[in-house]
Amino acid sequence: MKAGNTLRLGLNDDGRRLDRILRIALAELPLSTIHKAIRKGNIRVNGTRQSPEYRCRAGDVIEYSLPKYLASPIKPSAQPLDSLQVWVHSLDSSIILLETENLLFINKPAGTLVHDGEDSLEAWVRGYLAGKLEASQAFSPGPLHRLDRNTSGMIAFSRSISGARIFSEALRNGSVRKVYLALLEGRIKARLTWNDLMTRDPSLHKSFIGGLNAAPGDAKKALTEVTPILSTADFTLAAMNLETGRTHQIRAQASAHSHPLSGDLKYGGAPAPMPYYLHAWKLSFETQPFSDVPLDLIAPLPRCFLEKLQSTFSITENDVYSTLRQFRI
Repeated sequence: MKAGNTLRLGLNDDGRRLDRILRIALAELPLSTIHKAIRKGNIRVNGTRQSPEYRCRAGDVIEYSLPKYLASPIKPSAQPLDSLQVWVHSLDSSIILLETENLLFINKPAGTLVHDGEDSLEAWVRGYLAGKLEASQAFSPGPLHRLDRNTSGMIAFSRSISGARIFSEALRNGSVRKVYLALLEGRIKARLTWNDLMTRDPSLHKSFIGGLNAAPGDAKKALTEVTPILSTADFTLAAMNLETGRTHQIRAQASAHSHPLSGDLKYGGAPAPMPYYLHAWKLSFETQPFSDVPLDLIAPLPRCFLEKLQSTFSITENDVYSTLRQFRI
């Protein structure tokens, strides 16, 4: 075969199936076409035929020669920085809490989308990492869990396929704990456990507590531990320890238990300067999956949240952080 194009694989392609790498690198081609080209020898690895299930290695060179009407341009490993200039200039590296070989931990500003488009945090991260990562045909950095647009705080991004796999496995087996800070309406005097059934209405973009009207299998368990930190007759600053990770879990449960988030009009809260006050405060690992990542990571509060706490509880900024440092969960 006389190769018309080549793909050189890097460390983040190591161990991935040949057909899956090609499905990403040649995204415009149907998988059936890719499999046919492999069978006919129009796609080879290091000059030899391989099966679609072949596990690629870093340094492999994939050669492919396809009819012009099927040929697809090689997918770039990262979005060019120039296309992200407007968004890049609206943020700076101060939002980075920790950067390691495999992971990037960001303190997301409230109002920022994680996904979807060139004004998203994901686009900013790819721009920030452009030129820093080894080229890969099948990997690009991305978020490893979710945060709603108006929720601020800690979110992890992958810098390598290894980091993505290890972190995602830790999430699945429950060895990563996510603790949020929420400003709730009403006084909560003691630790509570909210254990509910939750359903989701995609058309309303809203979650509901109680599965009485849900179709069998639609209602899912939502479990949150609520620990008050500061309180008055009207408000409580609480630590919310998520045991499950449902969409809008804290917002829907808080509303159902008569303590909606301050400002959360969608879920019954009273108007406030912010859409609501919810901050992904702490990420804790039960074991040490990465030698260069501490067991506990904390995201400082955004200024708007901090000022709200100062005015609500009549305390200073130093008092807020002193209270949080002493708090254990």
